[in-house]
Amino acid sequence: MKAILALEDGRYFEGEAFGASFSATGEACFNTSMTGYQEVLTDPSYRGQIVAMTYPMIGNYGINSLDDESHQPHVRGFVIEELSPIVSNWRAESSLDEYLKHWKIPGIQGIDTRALTKHLRTRGAMRSAIVSGDATVEDAVRLAKESAPMEGSDFVKEVTTAKAYHWDPEDELSREWDIPSPSQNRVGGALGAFHPLKEARHRIVAYDFGVKRNILRRLRQQGFDVHVVPATATAEEVLAKNPDGVFLSNGPGDPSALGYAHREIQKLVGKKPIFAICLGHQILCHAFGGKTFKLKFGHRGGNQPVKDLRSGKVAITSQNHGFAIDPSSLPSNVEVTHINLNDGTVEGIRHRDHPVFSVQYHPEAAPGPNDAKYFFSEFEKLINAAK
Repeated sequence: MKAILALEDGRYFEGEAFGASFSATGEACFNTSMTGYQEVLTDPSYRGQIVAMTYPMIGNYGINSLDDESHQPHVRGFVIEELSPIVSNWRAESSLDEYLKHWKIPGIQGIDTRALTKHLRTRGAMRSAIVSGDATVEDAVRLAKESAPMEGSDFVKEVTTAKAYHWDPEDELSREWDIPSPSQNRVGGALGAFHPLKEARHRIVAYDFGVKRNILRRLRQQGFDVHVVPATATAEEVLAKNPDGVFLSNGPGDPSALGYAHREIQKLVGKKPIFAICLGHQILCHAFGGKTFKLKFGHRGGNQPVKDLRSGKVAITSQNHGFAIDPSSLPSNVEVTHINLNDGTVEGIRHRDHPVFSVQYHPEAAPGPNDAKYFFSEFEKLINAAK
C-alpha cells in the first residue's frame, strides 16, 4: 500500500506502508544508531514523535520482549529506508511489521532517509504526518500543519507510572544478560545467561518521567534498592520514604512545561543526594532557576562525543533529546562539567554546595556505547559520602 510522509514545510516523501494502516502526526526526528531499533521504539522519551532511522536496513533481527524499554512502543510513526524481508535471530518472537501492527503504529519504508535527515538538519525538526491508502499529499501536509507543536507539550503525564512501585523486588528483571556460557558464576540455559546481582546497599527513590527499564536495571546492578514514584509525586512524599538518594529519569516533551516537577525537585535539593539523566537533567536545571531551549534538530543516536571539562576525557555517548540547558541561565553555584563536542551544548552539571549532579545523555546504553556507565558508581560514591 502506498504511504506518504509529509512535513509541515510542504516537503514530502512517498513510500510503502508497513505496520498499522493508520494516519499519525508527530514531530519528525532522526536517530543515527546502527542497532537498537526496538529500544528506540519503546523509549518513552520518543512520545509524540515520528522517528526516522538513518541506518538503511531495519528489522533484520526482529522483536523480542526481553529488549523492551517499557511496556509498549511510544513513537507515533516509524520511518525507514528498507524493511528486512527476513527475521533472523534466535531470540526473535515476532517481526517488526507484526509488532507495529499489534500496537497500531504506522510505518513507512522506501524513503530516502539520507535526504530526509539532511532536510531536518538544515530546516530543523518539524511537525509531520504519515498517511496511507488514498490520502493525498495535500491531506498529509494539512495534517502535519494542524498537529500540536513539541514546544509546550507535557507528554510526561502520558508515560509516567500511575502509582508508586518497588522495582524488581525478586531480583530477576535486573540480572545482566549475555550469551550462554559455561561459567560457574552465571545461571541460564538455552535463552541466555544471567550474572548474579550484588547486594542492595542503598535505598533510593526514582522519579518516573518516562524511565527506561535499563536505567532501573543499571541502578539495581549497582546495588541500589529502587522505589519508583510518579512524576507528580511531592517532595514530602519522597522524603517520607527516607531514601539514601533521589534519581530523576529521562522522559519526553518540553522540560519548561513541567512546572509541577520543577517545584518539587527544588525542595529536594540539599535534602538528599540527587542524580539526574536527560529530561531529569533539564528539570534539575529549572529547579535551580535556569532555562532550557529547543535544539534545531536534537541529539539522537549512539555516537555523540562528550568532553568532561574536569578531566579532559572524551566519551562516546547514547543520546535522545530535543532540548538543552542554557548555560547563561544557571546560577553561579552550578558548574557545567560536560559539553557536547559537536555543538558545545551542556551535557553535564553539578552543584558546588550540595551532592547533586546530572548528565544530558544515557549512561545505561540501551542502545549505545558503555563509555559513561561509571556515573552509576559515582552516584553510589556520592551517597556513601553523604552518609
